[in-house]
Parts: sequence; structure tokens; C-alpha cells
Amino acid sequence: MCESCRILCAIFRVGLYSLYRKLCCKGPSPVRPNFAILCIGLENAGKSSAIGLLSDDDLHKIEPTVGFSIKALLFEDCILDIKELGGGDKVRPYWDRYFQLFQGIIFVINCASSEETLELAKTEMYKSLSHHQLKGIPLLILSTFKDAENARSVEEMTQFLEVETKLTNRQWLLRPSSLHEKEELQTTFQQFNEILQKNLEIEIEQRKNSPQHNRL
Repeated sequence: MCESCRILCAIFRVGLYSLYRKLCCKGPSPVRPNFAILCIGLENAGKSSAIGLLSDDDLHKIEPTVGFSIKALLFEDCILDIKELGGGDKVRPYWDRYFQLFQGIIFVINCASSEETLELAKTEMYKSLSHHQLKGIPLLILSTFKDAENARSVEEMTQFLEVETKLTNRQWLLRPSSLHEKEELQTTFQQFNEILQKNLEIEIEQRKNSPQHNRL
């Protein structure tokens, strides 16, 4: 067989194989975007437990985060690289040293806490959100321990945290969570992921339409 015929046959086989992959839905999986996420909250708010629940960790073996920890949460459409900071009194003054370029923030607050603890959590949340490196970033507020005896409802937490008036320039979600309801937590994160992905799509489109891109 001549060289040109062999090349044509090879191209034909590659074409047939590509068509087969498409028809049988066996094409390569699309690349999932990675989002850098900051997770903060007071000590014993349930940060590590919530993340551990989503990653199928043994919740009985989870220990409170003292400094910081990093974990990747894998979803079908994206990956969240979560940096969790400890919430103890000796750690919180140094939170801002870990602030960097994040695409989202998760603030975890125990809705069954005392009034004093809730006030402190509220103060720390808005103090962090005012940092120049975290301004305007989408926020997910996890109201944990919703099944505790003294738990406050989402409506009560919304009113207490004043999110509807103080977060007008930021995308935010406030959702309840329980360590006994994994599916609810997964749904909450999926809603948060959708916000992150839409923001990424807008950013990509803006880059395409930028003067610098058009000059290339």
C-alpha cells in the first residue's frame, strides 16, 4: 500500500473512532474548574465536620482545626479547594494573614450558640468580609446544628446577621445544616457552586472582550 493510502486510512480510522466515542458518550470528560475557597468561623462552629461530611470522613475521628487545613471537595462540575482556618481566640487575630485570592467564602456559625457567641461570630464575620482581599467575593453562611434544642431558624439568623441590608454588594446564601442531613448540605454546596461557575463564565467572557485580548 502506498504511503498516501496508509495516511488516508489512518485518518479515516481516527475519524471513525472519534465518532464512535461521541455516539457512545465515551468522549473525554470536560475539565472541572477549581475554586479556591476560604472557610472560617468560631471554634466549635462545625467547620471541619461539615467539610468532613461531604468528603465521607469518619466524623468521630475529626478533631478541631488549630491552625489551618486544606481539603479538596470533588463535585461533578467543579472542585472546591477549601482552606479552613481554626476559630480559636488565639488564631482569629491572624486570620487575615491567610487571606489571599479566593473565589468564595464559607462562614460557619452555630445557630444554637448563646447570644454572646452569636454576637462575636457576627462581628468576626463582618470584620473578615471588610478585608480588601475578600471584598465582593460570594459568601455562603452555613447555619449549623439546626436540629439542636436552642437552634434558631433561617429567618431568625437572617434577621440577626442583617445580611439583607449589609450584604447588598455581595452574592450570598444563608442555609441551615445538620450533620444528619448530608443531601441537604450537598444541595447547599451545589447552589454555591452554581454562583462560582457563573462568575467564572462572566470573567472568561470579559477577558475575551477585553482590548488586550482583541489585540492578540
